[in-house]
Amino acid sequence: MTTTATGGRAAIAARTLRTDRWWFPPAIQAFGLTAWVAYATFRVFQQKDYFVTDYNYLTPFYSPCMSEACVPGSSHFGQLLPADLIVGGFDVMRLVPFAVVTLPFLLLFRLTCYYYRKAYYRAFWMSPPACAVAEPHAKYSGETRFPLLMQNFHRYFFYAAAIISLINTWDAIYAHHTHDGGFGLGLGNVILWVNVILLWAYTASCHSCRSIIGGKLNHFSKHPVRYKLWQKVSFLNGRHMLLAWITLGTLALTDFYIMGLAAGWYSDLRFIG
Repeated sequence: MTTTATGGRAAIAARTLRTDRWWFPPAIQAFGLTAWVAYATFRVFQQKDYFVTDYNYLTPFYSPCMSEACVPGSSHFGQLLPADLIVGGFDVMRLVPFAVVTLPFLLLFRLTCYYYRKAYYRAFWMSPPACAVAEPHAKYSGETRFPLLMQNFHRYFFYAAAIISLINTWDAIYAHHTHDGGFGLGLGNVILWVNVILLWAYTASCHSCRSIIGGKLNHFSKHPVRYKLWQKVSFLNGRHMLLAWITLGTLALTDFYIMGLAAGWYSDLRFIG
């Protein structure tokens, strides 16, 4: 029972008959998501320590860096935003992330992700907080009204996320070019590539990706290539929740490592160059 007893349902006064710690998973999810959002928000608007000039390391939180205020060498795809825009004596560009062109799409991709919906519906809205636990809401309109109506656009945000993953891949490739024009390989490169590979795995594990590859087919036998791809994506799809959390961790780790290098806290472990 997950709603107030009506009709033929059993009239159980207790909120739930579960005796386990059903509240623990949503509590952990709420803590983890809140901590990550707080860190990411701080870093996105900090506008410093995001690029290592010597090794061309660019944190994914600032990719692509589209402002004229970006550190020289960090704008791989041009600079569309002015460095300053003074309104009433205040520089409003301080409120605009350098990667404003891509960050909204990444946020919407994650927010509308099937797993994240489950996580924050339970953790923050308690709709419901856990299986077999009654939710406190008197009624539920589903995802038919604003703002939850936006959940139905998840497939389109997936397309944008795939393009952004290509940009992150370019950043990882470009980071092998050292400031003197040679080839370089360091711990930062390894971290960038691990992050990119896992981001691709998470993006490919998306339910929309699985539907796009295997959808509208009556006979897989007539489409062997798509069937093989569908099998691979289905394997990743079974690990969608795990990849969703792992990529939050790798994004934060990659950003923190590059931030530390840019701030001069430590030096990069170099293997080549």
